[in-house]
Amino acid sequence: MQLPRSQRRLVFYSEGRNYWPNLGGLIRELLSKADIPVCYISSDADDPGIHFKHDGYRSFVIDAGHIRNWLFENIDTDYLIMTMPDLHQFQVKRSRNPVHYIYVQHALMSLHMAYRHGAFDHYDTIFCAGPHHAAEIRALEKKYHLPPKTIFEHGYSRLDTLIESATTQAPPARPSLSNKRLILAPTWGDQATIESGLAATLIDQLLEQGHQLTLRPHPQTIQLNQKRIDPILKKHRHHPNFVYEGNVISQQSLHESEMMISDWSGVALEYALGLAKPVLFVDTPKKVNNPHYQDIGLEPFEAAIRHRIGRVMEIQNGGVVVPQTLDTTLTIDDASDHVYNLGHADQAGADYLLQLLKAG
Repeated sequence: MQLPRSQRRLVFYSEGRNYWPNLGGLIRELLSKADIPVCYISSDADDPGIHFKHDGYRSFVIDAGHIRNWLFENIDTDYLIMTMPDLHQFQVKRSRNPVHYIYVQHALMSLHMAYRHGAFDHYDTIFCAGPHHAAEIRALEKKYHLPPKTIFEHGYSRLDTLIESATTQAPPARPSLSNKRLILAPTWGDQATIESGLAATLIDQLLEQGHQLTLRPHPQTIQLNQKRIDPILKKHRHHPNFVYEGNVISQQSLHESEMMISDWSGVALEYALGLAKPVLFVDTPKKVNNPHYQDIGLEPFEAAIRHRIGRVMEIQNGGVVVPQTLDTTLTIDDASDHVYNLGHADQAGADYLLQLLKAG
């Protein structure tokens, strides 16, 4: 707030370290293209963005409570860029100053089922990862008579990074034709694979079949339901084929695995489209955070695509029906059919922001 106004025209806010992969590339690209000041605020002292260094870059740590909320209500900047939905719906309000708010996607999932009703109503510009996001925003505006937002065909930085890093990774070594290297990466919520208790028996099955398995819980599961994870770790921590990964920033386990097991997690879409590897979906109930999602008549992207990037495993008698043979040769949709600016989302996003700054 004490910086000269010219030094805080462009501000990024992150809820924590897990969102740096969505914003970091965009920030680096901006700083490489132009001599402009960039401010970055995070509610996580361990956020890599706090420790990033550049002459034109300033970072700040703030709490996730009253001080942050006060700052948001009073911040004076031209553009505030975030990955946080529900702006102005709860504690975090729009500023009393004329700030332009830009939303950057942190998942490929639909905007009308996976997020709360009204989650994006108070943004001015939506960076869309793919055509489905643009269609969803326009359909929501039409249905609820909302002011039209600016839509920018951005792409998805996390997917670009995953695709790029795959070129330097050796293919995974398979212990045999039948035993696979798997990664279990579900979403979070009461009906998700870990929280529902399905993961415990599923992991037992997979290890008994001789597969190598990495358990990669969603950060919200770790934060809110560690009690569901602890018994699994106690039972399998020393199993030679079991690995626990409590940090989702690293992509190494995605590259090393041959197949993912998930449910309604956005990482399953990144894995399949970015690495062209199949997903086995546990048939848990859809992750519906907006009970009105059917109002706009569009099938959610994560529901429409799942049969084109993998197979669905049924739930019977309280357990998951795992195929005896796991087919890792399934044909996966081409990512360029679903994502804008594949391979250069950060460049496109930085050019767009620089145009805004120049015009303003």
